[in-house]
Amino acid sequence: MDRPLTRTVAALRGVAPADALLAAGTVVAVLAGTARLGGRLDAAGALPLALWLGLLLLGRRRWPLAVLLLSVQAVIVFRTSGLTDLGWIWPVSAAYACLAADDRPGRPGLPWAAGVGLAELAFAAGWEVTALGTGPREALASLGAETLWLALLLAAATAHRDRLRWRAERDARLLREARERDLETGRRIAEARLEIARELHDVVGHTLTVVGLQLRVAAESLDDSPAEARAALATAQEVRTAAVRDLRSLVHVLRAPGEPPSAAPEEPAAGLPELAALVDRMRTPGLDIRLETTGDPAAVPAPASLAVHRVVQEALTNTARHSGASRAEVTVRIGGGRVEVTVADDGRPSGERPAGPTPGHGLRGMAERVHALGGELTAGRTGNGTADAKGGAAGTGSGTGDGTGTGSGWLVRAVVPVPGFPS
Repeated sequence: MDRPLTRTVAALRGVAPADALLAAGTVVAVLAGTARLGGRLDAAGALPLALWLGLLLLGRRRWPLAVLLLSVQAVIVFRTSGLTDLGWIWPVSAAYACLAADDRPGRPGLPWAAGVGLAELAFAAGWEVTALGTGPREALASLGAETLWLALLLAAATAHRDRLRWRAERDARLLREARERDLETGRRIAEARLEIARELHDVVGHTLTVVGLQLRVAAESLDDSPAEARAALATAQEVRTAAVRDLRSLVHVLRAPGEPPSAAPEEPAAGLPELAALVDRMRTPGLDIRLETTGDPAAVPAPASLAVHRVVQEALTNTARHSGASRAEVTVRIGGGRVEVTVADDGRPSGERPAGPTPGHGLRGMAERVHALGGELTAGRTGNGTADAKGGAAGTGSGTGDGTGTGSGWLVRAVVPVPGFPS
């Protein structure tokens, strides 16, 4: 097989089926139209014109304007040379429609199609008047149907192009909305995971700390004061029961959507009204905790109430775990459109206690809760080196700026604004 024939076969293999069908339909339509309108149907005129117009359409996707210009040129040559005697616009219908419907950027197909069509009609009118001696009225009458057909072609191609644009815009909008939904779902999942992580840390950490404290109290007082030991064990049991209830509520949140719960979840009892019970559970013979509350705790909205409760819980848990303190004071002031809470102890930060610019999970969780409500949280020694915990990390405050000051003890302070709360 020689090279030209090989290149031809390879080119034909790359032709889209739709283009091949359009080319074949054009060949058949030109021949059938010529026969139907009573034109000359011979091997030297209509047949080669039909084949040429069909072959040109194979390149309509890449060169629609060139295909139209070559097709119009072929019609003009065949008509002016007398090889065919019918049709100016309709033999080139497919080429006009393809160019007018071309919607690729930088290719204004519709204006070009309209311009070429008007130019062809003007040439046809002039040629029939000058070359054939047809009167202007007769020429206009003979070309009227061609003009209407061109207008119909351009209108249909424009409607098809607009439909394609609408579908593309709709698909792009649906895709954008799907991506936005995915992003929103991911954001909500991340927020839920963070909230669950904070709750697990607060509930489990606090429960283990309190139970450990009460068990130690029970062990130390079992021989000398059985009543005190029994009270400590009862407190440990109470804390365990509350932790189980809180964990059940978290497990309910983690259930698969649509899965029926085995029992109605209990809401965790955590808020400003429960601070007194929290302090009582944390109080031991070795750690005296005082609570002072100003204002009405029951009037604080639930999100702020829960956040303040968790801050106090985590601060007292850290005090019991790491500080070796003998005294702690919890102060809650409600009013002025905000809730301010401070937790101060007289212990000294040990090597395990977070003191510096890198906070642990507890301090980070406290800061995230407070900042989510638009508040501020600071934590550090009660001297000049109080660290500012912003954005989930402890920053630097006054003094040395590294979270270590000259004072003793540890101070946690949180301010949570409450919009609409009475001043």
